[in-house]
Amino acid sequence: MLQSTSNSTSQTNITAKIITAERGQDVILTCKVPNNNNNNKTITAVEWIRPRLDPEHVLFYRDGHLDPDNQHPSYQNRVDLQNKELKDGDFSLILKNVTMEDNGRYECWVFEKGKNEPINTITLEVLLSVLM
Repeated sequence: MLQSTSNSTSQTNITAKIITAERGQDVILTCKVPNNNNNNKTITAVEWIRPRLDPEHVLFYRDGHLDPDNQHPSYQNRVDLQNKELKDGDFSLILKNVTMEDNGRYECWVFEKGKNEPINTITLEVLLSVLM
């Protein structure tokens, strides 16, 4: 069962969320650009990172494809964008087969021509599966 809580910081429009998942589940970490007006022509790249991880990239998408060069090895073949066409400003991340090591803070960054900005921060809390 996934649980989510959120709040927005008014000064920067960055959304902070806490998502709870059980080990082994797939989760979606949401990231939507506000006021995108269905126009992604100026979006040059999308980056999901985990600060303090080396390398910190969970996913890096540019030039129409995923760029695995600097991706942390633990996320290879486990992450994807929910919408690879980047429609409607949706840059949400799918994280498959969540592990206990996935606990922590994730940041979604969107790069537009002339600027880059964080869109949201998500804290993922992974729980051990409860057997019944």
